[in-house]
Amino acid sequence: MPHQPVPPAKRRFAKTLRRDMTEAEDRLWRELRGRRLDHIKFRRQVPIGRYVADFACLEAKLIVEIDGSQHAESAHDDLRKADLQARGFRVLRFWNDEVLRELDSVCDTIIAYVRNQSLQPWR
Repeated sequence: MPHQPVPPAKRRFAKTLRRDMTEAEDRLWRELRGRRLDHIKFRRQVPIGRYVADFACLEAKLIVEIDGSQHAESAHDDLRKADLQARGFRVLRFWNDEVLRELDSVCDTIIAYVRNQSLQPWR
């Protein structure tokens, strides 16, 4: 799918999300930023199509989403995931408490998914 320009409103929304990250997003971003995690390039709050991904490794076509309980069994999230997958991305999801309690395991999982593009997320 060719690159499409990001509308100014979507760009402003992404900037707001970067400024107002949750505690879990902030903790994970401290690990991902500046290629700190195994020299992998991640961007945060990245506009992709109609959506803004929490974190994206564009080289590996991997999106990492950090979800609160409001995302449990969410039909909207299912549509979002399908749209992002149609664009060639794999969507890896973690719960907020997983990031806050098991950050090392979350980071190890992210590294594995970046390094092995045949892995498919479990939810």
